[in-house]
Amino acid sequence: MNRLMRNKKNLSKLSVSSLMVLTTLVCSLLSPLATAQTSAEKGLAQAKERKARDIGWGDSVAKTSMILRNKQGDASTRKMRLKSLEVLDDGDKGLTIFDQPRDVKGTAFLNFSHAIKPDEQWLYLPALKRVKRISSRNKSGPFMGSEFSYEDLSSFEIEKYNYNYLRDETINGMDCFVVEQTPNDKFSGYTKLMVWTDKEHYRVQKIEFYDRKKSLLKTLTFHDYKQYLDKYWRSLKLNMINHQTGKSTDFITDELAFKTGLVDKDFNKASLKRAR
Repeated sequence: MNRLMRNKKNLSKLSVSSLMVLTTLVCSLLSPLATAQTSAEKGLAQAKERKARDIGWGDSVAKTSMILRNKQGDASTRKMRLKSLEVLDDGDKGLTIFDQPRDVKGTAFLNFSHAIKPDEQWLYLPALKRVKRISSRNKSGPFMGSEFSYEDLSSFEIEKYNYNYLRDETINGMDCFVVEQTPNDKFSGYTKLMVWTDKEHYRVQKIEFYDRKKSLLKTLTFHDYKQYLDKYWRSLKLNMINHQTGKSTDFITDELAFKTGLVDKDFNKASLKRAR
């Protein structure tokens, strides 16, 4: 009798053990199906979340400084005003007006970013009293002598790139996604961008730009983030370093206000000439 009871207990233990093994096996087989993402899908999902968190700000006006440094570290400063207008279902619009120094005062730059078609950009040169359109083929050129190109001034739109999630990495004490972005525009000056975005707020922390020879060209770092309207984060200092020339540019926001009442008619070619 005792032997029979021991056999029953052993069978019971075996059944429980087998059930646990079977359950673990089933879960291990099913869980990847529920959570599986390719690197491209994960990169795209990250980009969509980044964009979704920055919708609804409307318009903004900023006073900014652009500090240009040569290889030796000598610096020159330019003062500007930036007006921006959010455009739903397309790229944003921007108007940049130079106030200082005297040799660039009155120069104005108008930018219509687009999600799919090429961006539209115009530059007003007061000395010539002429509006010059920036060709899509030339947008990799430097913006007003800085290390920012005309291409860099476009708003972030999901459709402009293909995405590939690479890894997680910690920078500045923050856990970040590292995603490779490949431009869809055949006239882009870059073969790829490496983008570090923090996981908590989806704020970009660093971007590496690779030129057409696939060599590292520039690195852009973002500093002094501040939150506006209890939702929208803006970096108040951008630092762009050109590794191939040794030059750098700091883009500093001195004042920034949202919901100022700007409308679409404030952003047209006529507004370039009357910008003061």
